[in-house]
Amino acid sequence: MAASINRYPVWKYVLVLVVIIAAFIYAAPNLYGEYPAVQIRGANSTIVDQTVLDATKNALDKANLPYLDTLFQDQTLLFRFTSTDNQLKAKEVIQQVLGDNYLVALNLSPATPNWLKSIGATPMKLGLDLRGGVHFLLQVDVDSVMQQRVEGDLRGIGQALRDERIRYSGINRNADNEIVIQFRSENALSDAYSFVAHRYNEFTWEKITKGDTFALQGKLSQNALFQARQETLDQEMNTLRNRVNELGVSEAIVQQQGESRVSIDLPGIQDTTEAKNIIGKTATLEFRMVDTEHDSATAIREGMAPADSHLFNYHGQPILLKNQIILRGSSIIAATSGFGEDGRANVQVRLSGAGDSMFTKTTSENVGKPMAVVYVEVKSTPKMENGKQVIDYQTTRNIISVATIQSALGGSFQITGLNGQNEARTLALLLRAGALPATVTYLEERQIGPTLGEQNIRMGKLSVEVGMGLVIVFIALYYSLMGVIADLALVMNLVLIVAVLSLLGATLTLPGIAGIVLTVGMAVDANVLIFERIREELRRGMGIQASIHAGYERAFTTILDANITTLIVMMILFSLGSGMIKGLAITVTVGLITSMFTAITGTRAVVNLLYGGRPVKHISIGI
Repeated sequence: MAASINRYPVWKYVLVLVVIIAAFIYAAPNLYGEYPAVQIRGANSTIVDQTVLDATKNALDKANLPYLDTLFQDQTLLFRFTSTDNQLKAKEVIQQVLGDNYLVALNLSPATPNWLKSIGATPMKLGLDLRGGVHFLLQVDVDSVMQQRVEGDLRGIGQALRDERIRYSGINRNADNEIVIQFRSENALSDAYSFVAHRYNEFTWEKITKGDTFALQGKLSQNALFQARQETLDQEMNTLRNRVNELGVSEAIVQQQGESRVSIDLPGIQDTTEAKNIIGKTATLEFRMVDTEHDSATAIREGMAPADSHLFNYHGQPILLKNQIILRGSSIIAATSGFGEDGRANVQVRLSGAGDSMFTKTTSENVGKPMAVVYVEVKSTPKMENGKQVIDYQTTRNIISVATIQSALGGSFQITGLNGQNEARTLALLLRAGALPATVTYLEERQIGPTLGEQNIRMGKLSVEVGMGLVIVFIALYYSLMGVIADLALVMNLVLIVAVLSLLGATLTLPGIAGIVLTVGMAVDANVLIFERIREELRRGMGIQASIHAGYERAFTTILDANITTLIVMMILFSLGSGMIKGLAITVTVGLITSMFTAITGTRAVVNLLYGGRPVKHISIGI
């Protein structure tokens, strides 16, 4: 009767066996490593097809650069190599052959076999400190946003004074973002001062009276200026994070540096080409009506456009667009690329409530008339002038679509006339992530090489191996056979941690490795509690089967309490910590959950097989 208390039903043994097999399968991809690769993607509407593949293969064969294999992934061609030297040489050869119509970037490709990929088994992602990647330092043009802010306030103050019937003779903005308002009388000056000092208290106002000159001078206070600059940077970083997320880069770090700079770390990316193409684009859309009342040919002949219009070029032909912008890209809250009924690429957009009222009104009043979609991009170029670095900003506007309004457009519609699926996908990505509030300039681009990552990985592996080795030897010597069972569970716990992290797509960093080392000690803790409880029951004269049963049952509550308190701490770290701290929290949390399975269910399954279901006179549990 006593022997029957330490027996598992067959389904529990099957469950443990299935978990073990699954753990080894899903942890296996981490053993295969990665191949250096060269990634080829078409720029704008250029398509990567069989012709590109054949041309690239011929170029590599002529340069005597052997490659392992080729892969087509999401309209991207990937050449994999066995060495980094061949990878770097191949990039130069491929770029020369394909020209500027293609983006050629260095990358890393997992060497996971196809049969593992087919069941969703992929290796863990490694952070910037382990895998390497790219680092960008961006200069944010906060000053231009401040100018726009002051210009907006200038217009608002002028309108408010007119509404209050306070007459002024002039209002303008000085070069240092000061607002100056001129008056013809001192009474008007006093009335205006009382009004703006109360209504626009973020400005510091000063009266200026010299002879017949009566003026008010307003300047943003230091507190308001700091808050406005910080809000701009926060919005800039939020948009950059959205774009990084759209790129699918895990564990990226976007953070502020100084008063007007932002740094971005992207792990796993070896080349800056594609990342720069998406992250730093200051682009948005403008929707404008086509000016059908004036002739574009006449505007070209006279050398000037009408006062309320602007001359553009569309598919090689001149076209006049109204200056009034009826909708901006900032009003778009959702955008997806797809195909229209004609089979051509398009972008389906959805507007926010604040942006579609004027748009709907204008389109309803202009049914049957053409409307243009203008792509606006700001490009920045750093250069040296008089020994000082200055940044030159240039804004370009290109028409991407002109369509006749068939009916009033509401909160959802389509953008057509795009040059291929690549352009539609990029445009949708930029619209989803949002337009950058300020132009950015790349001040620094630095690749973090794999050598640093390899050293960190080697030292991290060494710490895990030494930690586990010492624990395994001590537990085996101190608890004999039961210690060996605990050691097997410890090894299985490590395999489970790697498998679960791989399945979750979590990113492993150096703090994550520290978390694994920490869970090694915490995992064996559970078995120490169980074994000491069994010893205590044996010393009290209880039978072997009853002691084993009591050891597992009574130690379970203590183990659970200890793990729950640790989990609470990890949840706090995950919710409040930065990226690397979150990596530590995830690793420890996964390790605690898997250790509960291996240290309790796993070891008891083995103990039940060895000692359960039959009379036992001796148990090997050390001293």
